[in-house]
Amino acid sequence: MKRRTVLAVGVGTGALLALAGGTLALLKPGLQGGRLSPAGRDLFAAVARAVLADLLPADAAAREQATQAHLQRLDATIAGVPPAVQAEIDELVSLLASAPGRLGLAGLGIDWAQASTDDVQATLQRLRTSSLALRQQIYHALRNLTNAAWFADAAAWPAIGYPGPRAV
Repeated sequence: MKRRTVLAVGVGTGALLALAGGTLALLKPGLQGGRLSPAGRDLFAAVARAVLADLLPADAAAREQATQAHLQRLDATIAGVPPAVQAEIDELVSLLASAPGRLGLAGLGIDWAQASTDDVQATLQRLRTSSLALRQQIYHALRNLTNAAWFADAAAWPAIGYPGPRAV
């Protein structure tokens, strides 16, 4: 294949992905009013159950309550970042909340809300160890947002041995 053909295919593919991503964001936004959309909440609830598996309460009702509190902190975390970062989070969540994006980028064939913790952990592991930098960046974004929101709660600090800030 000629170099020009490769470049043309690359540019065309990039334009198609940008158009598809923009269209998906209009149809199924990741953020609504600066907060996670219902699809975004499903995504991050699944990621929280996978990333924070050993830190969440064992009791199902307490686990659900902790997950909902975590999602509220995540909304607050997202609200605290600059608008440009919020736009990137919106695009990421929009893509991952759509079936084509979830399957193509994350390799998960079922909705986030229906995926088991093991399914999501395996998906995150595939993203983390992917040879594609984009998939690794998706993993880091999901994990870092989840951890930032979880450990923003002082009640989570003892689990990692952090006593809290020192009195001055």
